[in-house]
Amino acid sequence: MKKTGILIALLSLVLLPGYGQGAKNIKINEVMPVNTSSIEDSYGEHNAWIELANVSFSTYNVRGMFVATTRDVLDKNLSAPERMKMMSIVPSNSPETNLGGRQHLVLWLNSSPAKGSTHLNATLNPEQEMWIGLYEGNGVDLVDSVTVPAGMSANTSYARQKDGSAEWEIKAADAATPGIENYIQVTESKVAQIKRDDPHGFGITILSMGIVFSCLALLWIFFTIFGKVMGRQQDAKNATAKAARKQRLEAAHDEEDEDERAFPRIKTVESTDASDEVYVAVISMAIRDFLNDIHDNESDVITLIPKPITKWKRV
Repeated sequence: MKKTGILIALLSLVLLPGYGQGAKNIKINEVMPVNTSSIEDSYGEHNAWIELANVSFSTYNVRGMFVATTRDVLDKNLSAPERMKMMSIVPSNSPETNLGGRQHLVLWLNSSPAKGSTHLNATLNPEQEMWIGLYEGNGVDLVDSVTVPAGMSANTSYARQKDGSAEWEIKAADAATPGIENYIQVTESKVAQIKRDDPHGFGITILSMGIVFSCLALLWIFFTIFGKVMGRQQDAKNATAKAARKQRLEAAHDEEDEDERAFPRIKTVESTDASDEVYVAVISMAIRDFLNDIHDNESDVITLIPKPITKWKRV
């Protein structure tokens, strides 16, 4: 029996700190004191509500925890039973109270626990500043609390900017997020935001000019590089064409040299000593050779070679 008591004591020392640490991950995440057209409960009624969020990634069951809406529970002289009487307990007969990691639970206030496990009889008075506290199941340890401003408009909520964050804000009716993760939503238009942030228009002017000059600079860089690339391509084409023309000219000169070697041209040089009779004789000889078909076969050309009196050279 003594060993059993020691074992229970050891288990309590191990498990209770973990239990308390898990409870610290449950936060009051959002509150709507006046609900006229927001979400409805299962009876189709609009009641004030608070949202609990599990900001960790582990599961924790909030059943048996207490919700307080009066600062009287902060009196340290109160015993746990006395404090519990002034608070509303989260019922333990519903699977909805088992919150997984990053999950949320909406609890209805100003209601009756007879309507369901998420209905509490804790009351809120939107005409005055409201304090809401979340206690562990022992009724002693305060887990989380928030003070809601007085006079909030209908269907607006008081919520953390992000789940579990320290910053709170009043959200418009269309920005409330019951049962889902909180987020920051800009309710003003883009034009109104620009007018607020830049009333004289200097910022938008500098931004516009910067965009224009940046685009012009990019265009200049693009066309400069493009022009150089195209110029190099054109130079390469010109060099290729020039080399081809040079090769063709060299080939033509080689062919002329071969023809010259095969058929050397003879250039006649007139002798200053030749007389008219000699020219007549030479012409007569050429005509005779042509008629006897012993002359070289050239069309419309008669070559005169007066051997005794003509000097010649190869060209």
